[in-house]
Amino acid sequence: MSLHLCILASGSSGNCSVLRSPQGCVLIDCGLGPRAILPRLAVAQINLALVRAIVLTHLDTDHFAQPWLKAIVRHQIKLFCHRSVYRKLLADASPMISQLPELVHHLIPFEEDTFQPIPRLHFQPLALAHDQTGSWGFLVEGFGCRMGYATDLGHVPNHLIERFHNLNLLALESNYDPDMQRNSGRPWFLQQRIMGGSGHLSNQQCFDAIVRIFDRDESGGHLPHHVVLLHRSRQCNSPQAVRRLFDTDQRLVDRLVLADQYQPTGWLSLKHRGSAVFDESLFVANKA
Repeated sequence: MSLHLCILASGSSGNCSVLRSPQGCVLIDCGLGPRAILPRLAVAQINLALVRAIVLTHLDTDHFAQPWLKAIVRHQIKLFCHRSVYRKLLADASPMISQLPELVHHLIPFEEDTFQPIPRLHFQPLALAHDQTGSWGFLVEGFGCRMGYATDLGHVPNHLIERFHNLNLLALESNYDPDMQRNSGRPWFLQQRIMGGSGHLSNQQCFDAIVRIFDRDESGGHLPHHVVLLHRSRQCNSPQAVRRLFDTDQRLVDRLVLADQYQPTGWLSLKHRGSAVFDESLFVANKA
């Protein structure tokens, strides 16, 4: 038994990942509507009948699309969000709740404690700084595997480094190149929001965090089979800029997977203390 992760979409136009387990599938974020996600799920031989739960990092529109509200009732899917934004979710969903009163029973808040969106799959939330309401990363454990997943964080908190150890897969935001950001022509207030410590993570910040995790685990654990870089900006970043930096650490060269807005990754298999298996029969990996 194992876990498999596929990043269906990652970027400012919408984010969604699917985690497959022997107990069913969990979506992490659903920032594209069902019509956009269903064809990508179909290519991966997944349909909504296999999706048991959706776990949200936060409520920004590129991480949660309102059309999912009707779909989760139709397909009996549980939707989890942190307690701090639960009231906002209920308020935003109130028109749909008035039409489908049962919807409210599908909206479930989580706290700082570990929760199970599906049996035997444990999500430990990690608080992250992002804009006014923050975001949540997750240490995911189950079926002999461990995964660290964090996106939309303005800086890397120490508790993330502490908790993300002995992983089979690490997925972390690498949003922008600072020089490209400064030369983008974007308004100064937007640049400040992104680079000010509570916006998004730069390539260098992401790289430094991964090196810290690797340096620690190399001596007392094992290194992740895959390192997935999330939420790359199309305007202020590029695969070439990412590779130029991350290839300076030889430990990352064969582990790196660049998630993309339009091209899903392949299924990335998490094998406990074993070899990673990448199933190229379903997708073409975006390793460029």
